Amino acid sequence: MRAIMVVGTSSHAGKSFLVTALCRLLARKGWRVCPFKGQSIVRDAYVTPSGGEIGHAQAIQAWAAGVVPQMEMNPIVLRPQGDRTFQTTLRGRSAGQVAEADCHQQIYDVGWQAVQDSLKRLGEEFDLLVCEGHGSPAEVAIKDYDLANMKIATHLKAPAILVADVGRGGVFAHVIGTLELLTPDERSLIKGIVLNQFSGQRSQIQPDIDWLQERTGIPVLGVIPPMAPANPGEPSLADLERSPKASANPISIAVIRLPRISNFTDFDPLDAETSVTVNYVGLKDSLGYPDAVILPGSKAVIADLIALERTGMGDAIRNYAAAGGTVLGICGGFQLMGQMIADPEGVEGHEGRYKGLDLLPLKTVITGKKVARQRLATSKHPQMGLPVIGYEVHQGRSQLVRPSETDAEASIYEAMFDDPNLGVVASSQLLWGTYLHGLFDNGPWRRTWLNRLRKQRGLSSLPTGISNYREQREVILDSLADMVDAYLDLTPLLQHLEIQH
Repeated sequence: MRAIMVVGTSSHAGKSFLVTALCRLLARKGWRVCPFKGQSIVRDAYVTPSGGEIGHAQAIQAWAAGVVPQMEMNPIVLRPQGDRTFQTTLRGRSAGQVAEADCHQQIYDVGWQAVQDSLKRLGEEFDLLVCEGHGSPAEVAIKDYDLANMKIATHLKAPAILVADVGRGGVFAHVIGTLELLTPDERSLIKGIVLNQFSGQRSQIQPDIDWLQERTGIPVLGVIPPMAPANPGEPSLADLERSPKASANPISIAVIRLPRISNFTDFDPLDAETSVTVNYVGLKDSLGYPDAVILPGSKAVIADLIALERTGMGDAIRNYAAAGGTVLGICGGFQLMGQMIADPEGVEGHEGRYKGLDLLPLKTVITGKKVARQRLATSKHPQMGLPVIGYEVHQGRSQLVRPSETDAEASIYEAMFDDPNLGVVASSQLLWGTYLHGLFDNGPWRRTWLNRLRKQRGLSSLPTGISNYREQREVILDSLADMVDAYLDLTPLLQHLEIQH
């Protein structure tokens, strides 16, 4: 099968970004393209139509290629839980936990088989695979067990691009050092170098580029400027750790930066709203007075609950809610809002029962069986009848604690959707909780929910007859491809693949 490999001199060198752009550029040339990443460590997961769990970045790359995400595109997914263990997914299905220290050795045999099976399946359907590495291909300690980098390139005999981040400093040392640590066979597959995140003109460093090309015998295919605003790929923790933004936007939303936060791509559509400012608030930061507080997903809910209470952020959120603030919990955040979370089997490493934030009359039991599926629902709130699409991925089962019929609070909480298991809302519409990831992707629902916040501020309503975020994402992907195309010369790589440019 034909394939291109993209590896980096380090994590966050620009691999996901470049693979996303290549998928769109090559698809435009008429090729049936798909992304592939053998093994990834992710905070953001996506659930495919078949119920398989993959990295969200691979889903975006599939959309860039114009194809439906499949679990074979990312056969090994490791999700760190914060206690030196990973939740493991093999070919879309949960495969238990592994220790961080020796996870590579533990999953190598079964993982390599999953990688080969997935490649075979994709090779039967697609003309060209664009494969993404993970971290660095020159990590000496784990190189023999590396299921994401040059082992895959060697298996596929795929020409590879080496990406390096100029902004980190020492970029030429990174490139030379990485090449030196590859075997001769691996090094022979590196057919191009891309220098990413250079703020300046290529002419400024052209003498250095000439030296690098002469030193390595490998062409520099492009020098790409910073393009983060146009990149819808997986964000880094650095994106979340910035100080809260001051903004003239009328609506401010605080997303609580849980230590084990997951699926923060849920908030990309809110970030894209020109009248909204989204701030990620750390547990030791001041919560302030935002228009809404969102509790996001978590890979280890009980550990994050303990952190919320220890830092005082739990009290801050309760006080905010008691003062009439709007709070929305998604997935793990939904569980945190309840009265109690129990982990009788110690699935998250914290066996026992724990008192939640007590914002919703909800009890959750953590179980070893994961729910992962796409969903199509109809909203009941904030407006009846809106179609909503999204996905579930969680290991807890939650149940509303219903008061007696004579209780004055019996009708205070209602289902958010036609399936009552998907979420609940207080009749005041100040407290919301749902298991549905991708909720804000639904344009009419998002705007209706935001208009409630705007009404509280005395602002006029935004139009709700808008498209879903996926259409806006298509524009972003096209823009990304156009910009990369202006700085990247793929001719040497395409010639190596014997593809007519």
